[in-house]
Amino acid sequence: MSIVLKHAQIYTGETVIDDGYIRFDQQVEAVGPVADFRPLPADEVHVVTGQVIVPGFIDVHSHGGYGYDSMDGDPDQIDKMVNLMSLEGITSVFPTTMTQSNDAIDHAMQGIAIAAERNPLIQGVHLEGPFIAAIFKGAQPEKYIKDPDVALLDRWNKLSGNRVKLITYAPEDAGAEKFESYCLANGIVPSVGHSNATREQLLASRATHVTHLYNAQRGLRHREPGVTGHAMLEDNLYCEVISDGFHIVPDMIKLAYEQKGAQRLELVTDSMRAKGMPEGVSELGGQKVIVKDRQARLESGNLAGSVLRYDEAFRNAMAFTGCSVAEAVQMSSVNQAAEFGLTQKGKLVPGRDADLNLLDRSLNVKTTYSLGRNMQNLIK
Repeated sequence: MSIVLKHAQIYTGETVIDDGYIRFDQQVEAVGPVADFRPLPADEVHVVTGQVIVPGFIDVHSHGGYGYDSMDGDPDQIDKMVNLMSLEGITSVFPTTMTQSNDAIDHAMQGIAIAAERNPLIQGVHLEGPFIAAIFKGAQPEKYIKDPDVALLDRWNKLSGNRVKLITYAPEDAGAEKFESYCLANGIVPSVGHSNATREQLLASRATHVTHLYNAQRGLRHREPGVTGHAMLEDNLYCEVISDGFHIVPDMIKLAYEQKGAQRLELVTDSMRAKGMPEGVSELGGQKVIVKDRQARLESGNLAGSVLRYDEAFRNAMAFTGCSVAEAVQMSSVNQAAEFGLTQKGKLVPGRDADLNLLDRSLNVKTTYSLGRNMQNLIK
């Protein structure tokens, strides 16, 4: 039996269909104008007049949420965590680690690997640290920071089941050249982040991605472009944006959009354990976090990830930049699928996975489908 949603405005990631239909089981079977729709005997048809369909969101930077954290390394909890994230419209996620002891990262990688075997929402792992610059550690514990180490990265990649797809590191540190070679040989995207690199150092690096643009990096100055300036100048670099309005003020998100364009920005949440939980005291990497006024901060005042829902990030991107829904789809699904080789994800075209969101007129998530499964019903 196939599900058909009809009379929706559909953003496929390639085109916009104002009065469309989509037929799917585990994969998309057909999509087009309602005028072309011909019912089949096994169709389960739902009329969704006035609603909007977009590809499922892809979050490549998320530490946790709903009381859970990737670093806990508990497969059952990681499974629950990513399922709850689907209520925000996320259909693919890279559970993200952080700078911690080698043993703690070992444990996290093993737990994520087990969870990924049972949960198709897990499409990779983002290793954030420990190979970063202490001066821009942000909320990463300094005592565990180290220089890029190929042997350690190889160990963690193998423990994850070779699922590491993205690594945040400081390319100015010793050993970065061999580190980058390993990444490129093993399908891992090297991302500059928590870095004090200069423009000259970055021109010599092979990083193709920037972790949370503007945040925890050498900023733009009139005599040194730094990481932020380099990101703006290099057309090939994909840049993450945390569009909660706190990590980056709206005007600076608009600047990034106008400089980079929707084709090179990727919306991320960088969410942590406290997302979806009541405000108060939480935890990140063994550090006390205080959540107040929708912001998560260490006792020092440093931002410690976010409590941002992905559907909020999606709507905020349009509010802050004036971009179209189609461009927001580009930044929330299309770019991530293209950059990380998720060839079955990111667009609503026949043959790709039926990962999609049904949104109301205000672009709030009503229903998320992952491989054709109604996640709201599954979680209930």
